[in-house]
Order: sequence, then C-alpha cells, then structure tokens
Amino acid sequence: MVKKGVYRHFRGNLYKLLHIAKHSETLKPMVVYRALCGDGGIWVRPLEMWDEEVEIDGRKVRRFEFIK
Repeated sequence: MVKKGVYRHFRGNLYKLLHIAKHSETLKPMVVYRALCGDGGIWVRPLEMWDEEVEIDGRKVRRFEFIK
C-alpha cells in the first residue's frame, strides 16, 4: 500500500509523495511527488513504477522506500 509521506529513492535522495492522481486519458494511477533536494521540483510517475522493485548489484530493492 502506497501512502503519503517521505520516501527514499534507491539512489539516496528523499521525496515527498503528495497525491495519487489518475491519468486523464488512461485512468492509470500516477504518483505526484516533490523532491526534497535540489530545486524541490514536482514530478509525476506511474504508481506501478513508484511501487516496483529494481535490481541493484544482484539484489532487489524497492525503488522508493517509505521513511515517514
């Protein structure tokens, strides 16, 4: 279950999940999030991608790990 809060990307930066939205044409769920680093930009990505595992150095880790 994905919930609002702060997440750590597998590369180390922190992001705040702001909302779960729907794509206007496909109705697929999209994550709206803000970078807690750099310019604090607001981004979107498919929920499916947000919640997936990626392989790093032969082991699987969450792309975004919930922190708080």
